[in-house]
Amino acid sequence: MFKAIRTIIYKVNDLEKAKAWYTDLLGFPPYFDQPFYVGFNINDYELGLDPDIDQVIYGNIPVAYWQVDNIELTKIKILEIGGILHQDIQNVGENIKVAEIKDPFGNVIGIIEDKSFNK
Repeated sequence: MFKAIRTIIYKVNDLEKAKAWYTDLLGFPPYFDQPFYVGFNINDYELGLDPDIDQVIYGNIPVAYWQVDNIELTKIKILEIGGILHQDIQNVGENIKVAEIKDPFGNVIGIIEDKSFNK
């Protein structure tokens, strides 16, 4: 039935600022850029920005974890451009490390360093 997560969409209250922030974080511009949605292609996965925040209930938002090569460097980069530490790096077993950082728009970005995961 389910094969993989294909897209994560973050709700943002300022699409232009969010687009600039994520372009800075990722190092490349979105492939899709419209007033109702901005999409970034990250190794065939999509990070979408949606300005429709009418139905957002803060505090009840799932967290997706993005695989990274170096969690320490990724954490530093996100914090340097305005991210806010939500949960510091933790080793959750078998040398798998996770952390959570809020973007300036209230979304929690999960990052995970798992050397056994190839993608």
